[in-house]
Amino acid sequence: MRHHPLNSANWQFRDATADGPWRDAVVPGCVHLDLRRHDVIPDPFWGANETALQWIEEHDWEYTAEFDVPVALLTEEVVELAADGLDTVATVTLNGRRVGRTENMFVGHRWRVKPHLRATGNRLTIRFASAMGYIRTHRRGHQPREFNDPVGRSQVVRKQPCQFGWDWGPRFVTAGIWKGLRLEGWTRNRLVDVRVTQEHADDGSVTLDLTPELARADRTVTCHHRLKLGNIVVAEGTGTRLRVAQPQLWWPNGQGAQPLYSLAVEVRHADGHALGTWIRRLGLRTIELDRHADAAGETFQFRVNGRALFAKGANWIPADAFVTRLTREAYARDLRSAAEAHMNMIRVWGGGIYESEDFYDLCDELGLLVWQDFMFACSIYPGDRAFLQSVEEEAEQQVRRLRHRACLALWCGNNEIEGLNTDLLQDPAHRAAYDALFHQTLPTVVDRVDGITAYWPSSPHRPGTGNGHGAGNGHAAGEKLGDTHFWDVWHARHPVKDYEKWRFRFVSEFGMQSYSSPETQATFCAPEAGNLFGPAMENHQKNRGGNQVILDYVFRRYRLPRTQADLIYLSQLNQAYCIQTGVEHYRRLMPHCMGALYWQLNDCWPVASWSSIEYTGRWRALHFVARRFFAPALVTAHVPADDTPGIGNYRPPPPREVHLYTVYDAPQPASGVLRWDLFHLDGRVVQHGRHRVALRPGESVLQRTVALDAALARHDRDTLYLRIALEIGGERVSEDTVFLAAPRFLNLPKARVRVQAELIDARRARLTFTAPVFQHRLAFDVPGLPHRASDNYFELYPDEARTVELEFTRPITLLRLRRALRWHSLADTC
Repeated sequence: MRHHPLNSANWQFRDATADGPWRDAVVPGCVHLDLRRHDVIPDPFWGANETALQWIEEHDWEYTAEFDVPVALLTEEVVELAADGLDTVATVTLNGRRVGRTENMFVGHRWRVKPHLRATGNRLTIRFASAMGYIRTHRRGHQPREFNDPVGRSQVVRKQPCQFGWDWGPRFVTAGIWKGLRLEGWTRNRLVDVRVTQEHADDGSVTLDLTPELARADRTVTCHHRLKLGNIVVAEGTGTRLRVAQPQLWWPNGQGAQPLYSLAVEVRHADGHALGTWIRRLGLRTIELDRHADAAGETFQFRVNGRALFAKGANWIPADAFVTRLTREAYARDLRSAAEAHMNMIRVWGGGIYESEDFYDLCDELGLLVWQDFMFACSIYPGDRAFLQSVEEEAEQQVRRLRHRACLALWCGNNEIEGLNTDLLQDPAHRAAYDALFHQTLPTVVDRVDGITAYWPSSPHRPGTGNGHGAGNGHAAGEKLGDTHFWDVWHARHPVKDYEKWRFRFVSEFGMQSYSSPETQATFCAPEAGNLFGPAMENHQKNRGGNQVILDYVFRRYRLPRTQADLIYLSQLNQAYCIQTGVEHYRRLMPHCMGALYWQLNDCWPVASWSSIEYTGRWRALHFVARRFFAPALVTAHVPADDTPGIGNYRPPPPREVHLYTVYDAPQPASGVLRWDLFHLDGRVVQHGRHRVALRPGESVLQRTVALDAALARHDRDTLYLRIALEIGGERVSEDTVFLAAPRFLNLPKARVRVQAELIDARRARLTFTAPVFQHRLAFDVPGLPHRASDNYFELYPDEARTVELEFTRPITLLRLRRALRWHSLADTC
């Protein structure tokens, strides 16, 4: 097969509605980025510019290129124009002849164009009609309940849902050639794909079964295969089966290594003519969604190579509002951060896109299992025949593209449609459309095209309960089976301790917002426009009432800060505290609960949001704390008392005890020492203890209950804090501080922190912090010097040194580092 790429052709674009001038364009790309490149529009992310750019979605746009065709390509029997992705309502014309039309950005197209081609001077034009024009004129009877689209009815077109706006993202309904475009010529037949299935035998061997999929059915073809691990050929031969006697298995992050075999399959016609070669990387493993009956109801856990796994991770949204500019490096920045925080699963949320090959390559390499939603979210979708046929084609292509991936753990039909529309789904027409899409079309495609990976119809979903989202019976059902989205904390403004009220089986969404750092905020507004309630900042808070909710939770826990920078810091501490409370509760419930995926890992633009990684790549406090609460060996405390004030705003009694647990999910057993020290804020040790512990994979154990009666008889609760730690082999692997009251009630001592700075080399430095008194969540920064830190937002205990390492993006000097370095702790905010 011959290829002729068209991405590099001399592309131009124009505003077809306004009959605007032709300008140079970049393909793949989108109209917003092309307009910005020519300074036709301002920076879409700056200030409130978003609102001034909504006219773009109302216009039609044209892209055109002139190109020549190699003579050899025209000798092939079939020449096809292959478009991997057009966004979205597009009419394709080649040399004045219409060759195709699209209405689904998630579907790739192939049009036979040989009769329309000539050797030189070909003109390809793609006109993108306004998506809003399409929405207004199609499926008018479909009037869903809206949750995120301020205009409405975006569900009637198969387009990235969050382009229309979400409660963390802007509304940029763009258009363009968003994936690759090329000509392909072939004769006799074309290799479409190779389906690979794995048989894992009791003797440890793995057999791969190969099924070539061709453009034209042909049972006479032969497969010539070569399987390599690195530079070593593991198996080579002819046929559709190959056996690996001693395989190296692929494991999720934290459970083992991620060896990736390279499999090359050349498919030949009976006369020896090569029809094509398929090359992919494979991980040899089994993954299953284990749902078996137990005393509580039904398990919901993933097993990899037979080993039950607690899923530790977060939800993934598109990493840019304009996804066409995402690179492997951009994906790697956030996915490596996920792996560094001990995550082993990423949920690709259903309001975005099916991600690029770079994304899944990295997940394969990093051991990040992928819970893959189909791209449907929140509102009810149409169920007419044309829509279902388009979705079927979309699903077939995406399942075929991803089914071989080592990281692929689950196909999920949609995000929250079942839970948010329980009343509307009582209507027979809505129920029929929903079932046709999520209980018939999608699972049928997954079974036919994949046949191995499990399918789950919606998230959340509790089979047989009819309700997956709300309170009351919904939460009670989630304690028995299925997965849960728990939003009582945040949306319902329930106390953070409400995380501990429920014994869910698997929690696939829960979250808390915080503000982005001042450094990230500076990328979209000037200092004088940075007030959190000013127009620029309000435009970068997409959750209605979100600022009020942040402040509500912040001031339940912390005192009124001195500055806005302090308030931002407190919002991040609060976010980290909330998610830590939830995750550690779910981990303590193991193996009853077997997953905690918080909302959300990343951002698509600079914004106040639920993410642990800001759009600029900076880790919020949450991500540093996540690296601790997702650690394979964890010490965690449960304080059973309720800290919610009662009538008259009187504080409840102090806790009389603290339960200390170890949670362990590393693959090999270990032994360790649990330590606890009850401190007075003046530095005195009031109570202490130690206990040897056995750590076994997959176990959560209540190791000790620390009684507080004696200490509270002598000291006020507002003067005490409990330090807990777990040591393995003399190394402190987990540590935390437990307060007996909200920190706003504690008169935390301020300190003259001492910092020693030294250079390791031109791009790395070492900082050592010490203080004479306890400092809670000490945070440091070096503004103007982009870097990655080994730790931050940590506890600094009296006279104990804390050393962190920094890696900079460019060479630095010690003098510049010292001048830029800033730090503060909770005590410094008021």
